[in-house]
Amino acid sequence: MNTKESTINFRHEIKHYINRNDYYQIRQRLLAVARLDSHAGEKGYYHIRSLYFDTPDDKALREKLDGINCREKFRLRYYNDAFGRVKLEKKTKVNNLGNKLSAPLTEEECEKLIAGETEWMRSSKHPLVLELYAKMQYQLLRPKTVVDYIREPYLYEPGNVRVTIDSDIRTGLHSRDFFNRELPTIRSGVGEMIVMEVKFDEFLPDIIRNAIQLSNRRAAACSKYALSRMFG
Repeated sequence: MNTKESTINFRHEIKHYINRNDYYQIRQRLLAVARLDSHAGEKGYYHIRSLYFDTPDDKALREKLDGINCREKFRLRYYNDAFGRVKLEKKTKVNNLGNKLSAPLTEEECEKLIAGETEWMRSSKHPLVLELYAKMQYQLLRPKTVVDYIREPYLYEPGNVRVTIDSDIRTGLHSRDFFNRELPTIRSGVGEMIVMEVKFDEFLPDIIRNAIQLSNRRAAACSKYALSRMFG
């Protein structure tokens, strides 16, 4: 394993489903104590499109729904329709701890990967690309479904805290048309699902804990991928 990748630390991850009223309360508190991620730009948010991988028997989905403590998932991702800056990502979760590894891919490489042309991956210099290649062979991992959403990100330096609020979560059902800006999508889940995720290193500062506190909400096993697979 690449030395840099092997030293990546796991971070605490807490997720909540919230409603629109919750969002307005939390947003006002966060704006008072945290700062917006600079990548959010003037609008204060950005668009994310992901293409998730899974096995023929939906291993990643089943492990999430079954609450398996140690699990992983692969995805392709880009932001704000920037096709020239696609990343292959692997998310690993152990209990409530998680980390993310990534490798850059070109649009051409992604198109080959989605089409099932994988031989180019064997000569890649990125360990993550080689790992995906191997798992596409023996686990039969394949691109499964597109997921779109809007992300509003906040940062708080003590504790290296990152709070993200994801809304307008939509699925392309079984489509793998990753680079189609006009891809038809439908809203995931029931009603308007908003997911708040809190990531931090060793501790969560009280000022952030209070800002995101809602008396009627508890941490939940949220998954935008699982939400988007509710339709088959």
